[in-house]
Amino acid sequence: MTIGNNNHDHIEIRVARTLEDFALVQAVRTLVFIGEQDCPWEEEFDGNDLTATNFLALVGGQPVGTTRVRWFADFCKLERLAVRKEHRHVEVGRHLFNDVLRFCARKGYRQAFGQCQVRLLPYFSDVFGAKVIGDTFHFSDHEYFPISFPIPVDGDALKIDTNPMILQRPEGDWDRPGILEASQDRGASNPGART
Repeated sequence: MTIGNNNHDHIEIRVARTLEDFALVQAVRTLVFIGEQDCPWEEEFDGNDLTATNFLALVGGQPVGTTRVRWFADFCKLERLAVRKEHRHVEVGRHLFNDVLRFCARKGYRQAFGQCQVRLLPYFSDVFGAKVIGDTFHFSDHEYFPISFPIPVDGDALKIDTNPMILQRPEGDWDRPGILEASQDRGASNPGART
């Protein structure tokens, strides 16, 4: 996913697929959550990163924002939205969040859960339409609201009867043929199968 120009800066949003991308995700979160909010390392990197889909926002090729999504049966959970301080004046957070919601819609999700620091509720409710769905709770020295976001229906949402070759494509890159489709040119020789 790539978005166009905004405020004369090119903003690119992509799924973090490589170790280098994940290092950039860690760098942004370290600057924002550990550097600005004094969150302990082991609480910020809590064991869920490698089981989630991480997204990276870049401006001019430099990492400026990130978020991750964890997948549950009938909802997804948006977490760790972070934008470096010097890029909060541009639309990075809005584009990142909206692209992630479109990504979730493509996967067929209709409801997203999140949590936001109490001080950020006006931002999440005004900009993203978040609704508070429970009482405040706290962890890592901050108080949070549980919030939900509706996800618009995507007419091209992936389903169980979607072409299986599309479902094998890299996460988020479902509209472009993947490497496994090129392997179909070799035919099915079934190497190693017992006869």
